Amino acid sequence: WGIMGQKINPLGFRLGTTQSHDSIWFAQPTKYSENIQEDKKIRDWIKNFIQKNRRISSGVEGIGEIKIQKRIDLIQVIIYMGFPKLLIEGKPQKIEELQTNMHKKLNCVNRKLNIAIVKVTNAYKHPNILAEFIAGQLKNRVSFRKAMKKAIELTEQAGTKGVQVQIAGRIDGKEIARVEWIREGRVPLQTIRAKIEYCCYTVRTIYGVLGIKVWIFSK
Repeated sequence: WGIMGQKINPLGFRLGTTQSHDSIWFAQPTKYSENIQEDKKIRDWIKNFIQKNRRISSGVEGIGEIKIQKRIDLIQVIIYMGFPKLLIEGKPQKIEELQTNMHKKLNCVNRKLNIAIVKVTNAYKHPNILAEFIAGQLKNRVSFRKAMKKAIELTEQAGTKGVQVQIAGRIDGKEIARVEWIREGRVPLQTIRAKIEYCCYTVRTIYGVLGIKVWIFSK
């Protein structure tokens, strides 16, 4: 038998120490799967809405994370955005429109839905926003090495201790898929107390789907 590497999600590995859950609610075992599906729908609707309504076609939605808190009578959704001006500048009614549409789709009869947008300071310190930037560069046929180096520059300017970027797939349209990665600074993945921000992002290019992984050691 061959020896296989045992991988673990850096966020799940650190739950309870440096990381907390993105969804906070309690449900009976029979209702648990319904709540998970509801969370997935909320996140998908928000991403689709922001994609359709952003002011410029920059390719960067700027969503850092979406946190959901549920009570018996309330669903609180907090959207952490790196560039909220792309969506709401000059159009404050957009949030109300999103809230109304989602309330109808979720069929919240006895529950109130509240959506808030919080601006993320140092946007490129967040792996999701950085992965979106790299994806936009790859879609515009920028060299993958150039895109990765630029992403690392942006992260260093945001004041991080270390960053690692990995791209997998048919990079630059080559027939054989491969994995390329680059690291700058320290990224101690085995230290639970180290706050590692992580994301996995897929991007569709004319050559096929590429996978982007980003690890950021913030503190």
